[in-house]
Amino acid sequence: MAAEGAIAPGLHRGSVTPRGDEAHEHWMQRCLDRARRGAGSVSPNPLVGAVIVGPDGSLLAEGWHETYGGPHAEANAVRAALDAHGADALRDATLYVNLEPCSHHGKTPPCTDLVLEAGIPRLVVGTIDPFPAVKGRGIRRLREHGVDVELGVLENECARLNEAFFHHVCTGRPLVTLKVAQTVDGRVATASGDSRWISGKSSRTLVHRWRSEVDGVLVGAGTAEADDPRLTVRHVKGRQPMRLVLDRHGRLPADLRLFTDDHVAQTIVVTATDTQLPYAGGFDERGGRVLRVAETETGHLNLRELLETLGQDGPARGNGAIDGPRPVQSLLVEAGPGLATALFQQDLVDRYFCFIAPKVSGRGMPTTGDLGTKEMRDALTFDDVCWEAVGNDMLLRGYRRSVGSNRQSENERADRD
Repeated sequence: MAAEGAIAPGLHRGSVTPRGDEAHEHWMQRCLDRARRGAGSVSPNPLVGAVIVGPDGSLLAEGWHETYGGPHAEANAVRAALDAHGADALRDATLYVNLEPCSHHGKTPPCTDLVLEAGIPRLVVGTIDPFPAVKGRGIRRLREHGVDVELGVLENECARLNEAFFHHVCTGRPLVTLKVAQTVDGRVATASGDSRWISGKSSRTLVHRWRSEVDGVLVGAGTAEADDPRLTVRHVKGRQPMRLVLDRHGRLPADLRLFTDDHVAQTIVVTATDTQLPYAGGFDERGGRVLRVAETETGHLNLRELLETLGQDGPARGNGAIDGPRPVQSLLVEAGPGLATALFQQDLVDRYFCFIAPKVSGRGMPTTGDLGTKEMRDALTFDDVCWEAVGNDMLLRGYRRSVGSNRQSENERADRD
């Protein structure tokens, strides 16, 4: 709904910002802020915000992609500008958008056509859309029709915002975020197996926010049996994601909350192709789904095959899904040592979010098992590392791969074309 949030609190029509690069970054940051409002609601579409600025540097209107299948950010912003100022105001305006406008017919008409019809003469874009049907075509079409397009403003930030979308487009697999909570001495549970609670309330609330923004949450059998987690969104408002639990041997208790609560229809058990699940009958009757994948030569579930399956067709998401199943773009893994180790060993971790609590356990369960590292130079490292305080805990956000270089080459190619 373009009317909602058309002008955000604290910035009124007529407010003016500096010109030049500083103004470009200011408005692009505003695009990113607005785009985040669609988190959890637009997948598998990207998060996009759009801001329209007048020739005097004043904010005319803004919008964001709010729901999957709904109008895109550019359409919401243009509609808000037309309602508030009329068509003439757009004839000398600048449109800021964090992702290249689409140039193809999908669930909505091409945004490039909208820009041209509105007569907007200038466009500032954060990064190219890697989706094959777009990927520079939107920029070329606008330039061919005389629109002045500038690329690469806050490029890295724009790419990180839509990292799940980019990753899925390029690999066909969901972006995997591994979340752990450990003590200062690297333990995720005491020697007796107790792990409640390592991190503080603020950290746990943040995890619930993450759950509301991803397509699925995954745990291993050990975590499911030891903790009997709900994997629901409780401490914040937000959408309930799919819940996935690994059960290769079919040994999980039938009375787990994952199998008996009100969200069974959004729960998937992942097991081996020939495993018999004792609880399958009742689970199926309540709307649960069983997903079977092959085993590796070492007798473990093939996690890569699982991710590829989720990324290709995507299991149904329960009530409210539009047009049936959708691909899974983002997966939050709340793993114990076994699953965390397997994901690291198979190079399937894309982001590592680690809470470190101000506690020392001594003997206890380590965060990961043996990764085969003999020398420190062979240890796993992360890009774009940042630390932040969350309550009394420290949160490490680390990325296994950089996104800046790829996006830069894409933008440079679009500029040349």
